[in-house]
Amino acid sequence: MKKKLSNFKDKIINNIKRIKKEKIISSYVKDNKLFLVYVLICVINSTLLRIFTMPTMENYLSFKPIVADIAVVTIIGSFSYLFKGKKRYVYLLVWAIIFTAICTINSAYYTFYTSFASVSMLSLTQYIGEVGDAVVENVLQIKDLVYIFPLIFFIYYYHRLSKKDQYKIYTKEKRFKKFKNTIIAGGIILLLFVLSLSSLEISRFVKQWNREYIVMRFGIYMYQGNDIVASIGPQISAMFGYDDAKKEFNEYYGDRTDEQNYTNEYTNVLEGRNVIVIHAESLQGIAINRTFNGVEVTPNLNKLINEGLYFSNFYSQVSVGTSSDTELTYNTSLMPTQNGTAFVSYFDRTYISTPSLLKDKGYYTFSMHANNGDFWNRRAMHESLGYDKFYSKETYEVDNENIIGLGLSDKSFFAQSVEKLKKISEEHDKYYGYIITLTNHTPFSDTDKYGEFAVTMKTTITNEDGTTEEIEAPYLEGTKLGNYFKSVHYADEALGEFFNEMEEAGLLDNTAVIIFGDHDARLPRSEFNLMYNYDPATDDLKTEDDPTYVDYDSFDYELDRKVPLIIWTKDGVVSGQVDYTMGMYDVMPTIGNMLGFYNKYALGHDIFETKDDNIVVFPNGNWVTNLMYYNSQKGEYKLLKDEIIDENYITENNEYAEKLLDVSNKAIVFDLFNPNSEEETVSKESRGE
Repeated sequence: MKKKLSNFKDKIINNIKRIKKEKIISSYVKDNKLFLVYVLICVINSTLLRIFTMPTMENYLSFKPIVADIAVVTIIGSFSYLFKGKKRYVYLLVWAIIFTAICTINSAYYTFYTSFASVSMLSLTQYIGEVGDAVVENVLQIKDLVYIFPLIFFIYYYHRLSKKDQYKIYTKEKRFKKFKNTIIAGGIILLLFVLSLSSLEISRFVKQWNREYIVMRFGIYMYQGNDIVASIGPQISAMFGYDDAKKEFNEYYGDRTDEQNYTNEYTNVLEGRNVIVIHAESLQGIAINRTFNGVEVTPNLNKLINEGLYFSNFYSQVSVGTSSDTELTYNTSLMPTQNGTAFVSYFDRTYISTPSLLKDKGYYTFSMHANNGDFWNRRAMHESLGYDKFYSKETYEVDNENIIGLGLSDKSFFAQSVEKLKKISEEHDKYYGYIITLTNHTPFSDTDKYGEFAVTMKTTITNEDGTTEEIEAPYLEGTKLGNYFKSVHYADEALGEFFNEMEEAGLLDNTAVIIFGDHDARLPRSEFNLMYNYDPATDDLKTEDDPTYVDYDSFDYELDRKVPLIIWTKDGVVSGQVDYTMGMYDVMPTIGNMLGFYNKYALGHDIFETKDDNIVVFPNGNWVTNLMYYNSQKGEYKLLKDEIIDENYITENNEYAEKLLDVSNKAIVFDLFNPNSEEETVSKESRGE
């Protein structure tokens, strides 16, 4: 054994000496300059993408994704040696452009969605035109253009080599030899990378639902390749994986009772009442009870909070489908799908929903939204969710004078909706209406139409000579966050007018109003840092050594993304503040207990039963409880209470989150709420639907 080890050692030393003596490395570099520049620019771009999107020390020091990126671009680039002359350059250029596009698109995508792009979202490009201003103002940034410069250098370098006659024209035999050696080298790098992976990393890579985690460990190029496989997977697996999905589904819900088996103080408290749900666009919790110079941002919402039941620790659970994801989760207590969106990709499935269950109790159900009815495929999906009628843009009067942002202003929308509600009230004994607002949608740029509302800071400062001075510092004026507060203030005014008009029409009697924010405002963390650390004396950020400086980290940002949920009745039958940690998927079972319906397949819980023992799972695998916020991408957490956590707490919650996301996705993809799901799913897929 010792002799073998000695011989092996001698071989390594001799090979190193031979490489050094024959100048193999320098010779290879000299002979493959263009190929190496191609690899270099692709890896530089992928590394920049990770730095720009996930600026953490763990990411900076991670070598794995670099190895993965090198392996991918090397293997793909190796085929260039099968082409001769300029065709080899064209092949490399095409792939360099593809890799650059991958980085650029994902950089811009991450800015808005805090996730990475998926080819399954190509079906949603039809909606970009209607939110074009939001894309330009809130998504595209200077950093998204940085990736183009390495590509430009690659083009420049090729032309420089060509002019100096340094661009090699190889014989067919030498080209094939170079191809073989290069692809073998790429394969060895890939093998070394695979051998470095843990079983957890491989499992998450296969399941693909934690995109940040995958990019951080596998690199953007391997993520994108896996995403293509994952995106076409549902079309393939729906024909072959039904039995396993159904088995998992039955096991997950096996212990659930067909009928509600508990009661609490809220059971049936709202039964028989009309219900108006207000899906408030981008209404974030930071606006609630906030004032500027003593003026409330949301005086009407604050009043409703004081009079009704307010859930102060409530989280949206959206993925890339944003508002449509909220509609899915609110109405069905299911999670957004792992690929694409349910509203576009799975609108033809069977859903057990709040409107369908209330229809069984004699309710007339409808939805109202003054946008194009086909945006997010709402026209088709609302029918699948059980709404009897969808009042979309064509049922409203829209002209240039009453347009703000993406369309009809909230004030005009609410006023016209009241007229529709009057007629509905006359024709139906009980009704359930889902009303979606529009004005408070990014990019919050129509500030001249929001009315007078200043986001300045009036304060007293002490000058260097010891004198004091009253000033009105700019504070958030001119910032996206400041404009957002102006927009929210307008939306709140519109809501106040709506309640007044409803009261005058007698529509608030025997009616429960549910109001919630569909998701956060999607604004950069830097602007929140300014809000918490503004120094009026310098009109800038406080320094970190200032005793009043707030260290606003990524966890604070995530926790600030919570949204309000309010249940209000005119007679105050439900009131108070609920501080339990709660998610959008908990709404259906919570109001179901109040209204007298039950869904055994709800993923959430009646918050008044789980109370402090609740967990909110997010589509990316993160989760929050009353004790901690856990970031599954980074494997880091922030404690929310000064308590000792059991060592199995994180492991058990991670397993719970993963199982919940998997079951929810399969239930939708395989149409498992449909008793004929296997037959219908296979039939649809065989027809290419």
